[in-house]
Amino acid sequence: MSDNKKIPTKNLPIKSAKIDRRQFIKSTAIGVGAAAISSSIGFPAMAKSKTIKIGYVTPKTGPLAPFAEADSFAVSLAQKAFANGIKVGGATHPVKIIMKDSQSNPNRAAAVASDLIVKDEVDVMLVSSTPETTNPVSDQCEVNEVPCVSTVAPWQPWFFTRGGKPGVGFKWTYHFFWGLEDVISVFTNMWGKLDTGKVVGGMFPNDGDGNAWGDKKLGFPPVLAKKGYKLIDPGRYQNLTDDFSAQISAFKSGGVDIVTGVMIPPDFTNFWIQAKQQGFRPKAASIGKAILFPVVVEGLGESGHNLSSEIWWSPSHPFKSSLTGQSSAQLAHAYTAATKKQWTQPIGFAHALFEVAADVIKRTQDVGSNAAVLDALTKTNINSVVGPIAWKPGPFKNVAKTPLVGGQWRLGGKYKYDLVITSNETAPMIPTGGDMQPIT
Repeated sequence: MSDNKKIPTKNLPIKSAKIDRRQFIKSTAIGVGAAAISSSIGFPAMAKSKTIKIGYVTPKTGPLAPFAEADSFAVSLAQKAFANGIKVGGATHPVKIIMKDSQSNPNRAAAVASDLIVKDEVDVMLVSSTPETTNPVSDQCEVNEVPCVSTVAPWQPWFFTRGGKPGVGFKWTYHFFWGLEDVISVFTNMWGKLDTGKVVGGMFPNDGDGNAWGDKKLGFPPVLAKKGYKLIDPGRYQNLTDDFSAQISAFKSGGVDIVTGVMIPPDFTNFWIQAKQQGFRPKAASIGKAILFPVVVEGLGESGHNLSSEIWWSPSHPFKSSLTGQSSAQLAHAYTAATKKQWTQPIGFAHALFEVAADVIKRTQDVGSNAAVLDALTKTNINSVVGPIAWKPGPFKNVAKTPLVGGQWRLGGKYKYDLVITSNETAPMIPTGGDMQPIT
């Protein structure tokens, strides 16, 4: 471990951070003596190879598991790309990817991140999928001074919930994804294509995403009011709630004809089934998180038709991988060929994490130094399969925004449901595939 790579101390007993002074002097003397001998004999300086370790934390199990469905595919593709190592300077370094399951639990996410930092001594940390995963892992890396790249969480709950201050930000943790301002624009653009009464029912859980989306200053409420929508917000509910009768009753009595929110998959399934049973039929339901994935919508039977959501990535996105050269369409087709499953949105962002990691490692001036990795990370500027990734444009120094569009799930086609892009005003370079339709 180099002098620049600090020994993590969070969650460790004090004795684990101690260094034996005699051993240090002895090893230093040997190192100096060897260097002197090498110099006197005239041996050429040789770049040493070091195994570069990449940590990756995602919710492989638990209620957030659909976010991680493409992880094994993304990791296998990265391992293939790294099979011959990564050349940095005059040496080629082998690469080891260590993946850990957060089990959809923030405490577990922090614990496995600590293990990756302390026991595995990873050189860079990657983490994906909702603030409940990205935030605790990012916090561990910030405290222990380990470079970290995160994605698949709107930037506001990643930045502000962690105590980020505009103009200051963070030192060791960086994030790429879209923001609440983008998803609000996408949703209202889709609703504007329908004939509605502009009364919106909000389903915001008591978690990182829900509190951010429902925030009266930074979330949906002020923007919807400015755009002429009336928001009926029954208040925060706990994840894995069984009974949504109170929310449905409030929506029916309030004349709600649009539903929005950011729900975990099992909660939306319960809500939607109960809404149908209780005679609640909105014209639009635009839900973040829960209905991003075909496996969830298929579980709704035919009642998933014309449900809408944000679309962060699709085979139609006009970008290609900096790691493999594959286009978005080719990457989606490769996933289907390997897994026999329909493409899913996290494919692109899981892959993009390894694009960033590869690019950063190649530009690192001193392999094994956290400070050197961080220096390369701060200068990231690549064109990835999810679009350009660079921190400088902002909105803050640790955040890079990626494009966002919206669409609906439609019955029929090659699979039971196809996700059709119906609104691209926020990213015109991404083509639409159909028109917005009301739920029938």
